[in-house]
This record gives sequence, structure tokens and C-alpha cells, in this order.
Amino acid sequence: QVQLVESGGGLVRAGGSLSLSCVGNGRTFTNYHMGWFRQAPGKEREPVAAISSATANTYYSDSVKGRFTISRDKAKNSVYLEMNTLQPEDTAVYYCAADRRWATITSATGSGMDYWGKGTLVTVSS
Repeated sequence: QVQLVESGGGLVRAGGSLSLSCVGNGRTFTNYHMGWFRQAPGKEREPVAAISSATANTYYSDSVKGRFTISRDKAKNSVYLEMNTLQPEDTAVYYCAADRRWATITSATGSGMDYWGKGTLVTVSS
């Protein structure tokens, strides 16, 4: 069974940092673009960051640019999200995603994504 499994969520105070990890199981994601989406309570899912299969390209939403960093380790079949200077508005469930199409991994909703993780909750207190 192919899975993306996130970890690293939790509770942090505003201004703090958290690191999220996502490992792929059941297949190799070497040729997949990978990324992170998030969904806050009462809001629609939105893209956060993405990294291309060749790691040459990255994407960040305007709301996280300069604060979050995405990286991947192909040998570990994993993608990471380093989150700094967290704010209460960053509170959300963060989902790992993988797709063969750059347009999909950077799309507004991630509709049609090849693979999704189940999510990890990040809560930022003020």
C-alpha cells in the first residue's frame, strides 16, 4: 500500500519553529514532485510549498515565503518543511502531497493529486 506519512506537528508559541517530515512508503517518489498543503479550520485547503523531482525548483506561497523552507532527501524517500517565525494564522492541518505534474503540486487546491498524506496538526498559540 502506497502511503505518505507526516510527522512533526504540534503546539508552538508565536515566533517559534517546527519541522515537519513526510516519508513515502510502498513506492519510490524519486520522480515525483512533492509538496505541502494546509487546511485551517473553516477554510479551504491551500498550497504551502513544493519541490520538484530534480530539486531544482521550489515554490512557496506568498504567506510563507521567507519563513518556511522545503527540502527533500531522495535516498530517504522523504520531504521536509522547516517552519520559522510561526504565527497563529499558520495554525492548520498540514498535508504532504506527491504528484508527477508541477502544475498540480503547485495548484490552488491540489485537486487530482496522485498521493496525499493524512495530515499533521500544527497549532500556533498567540
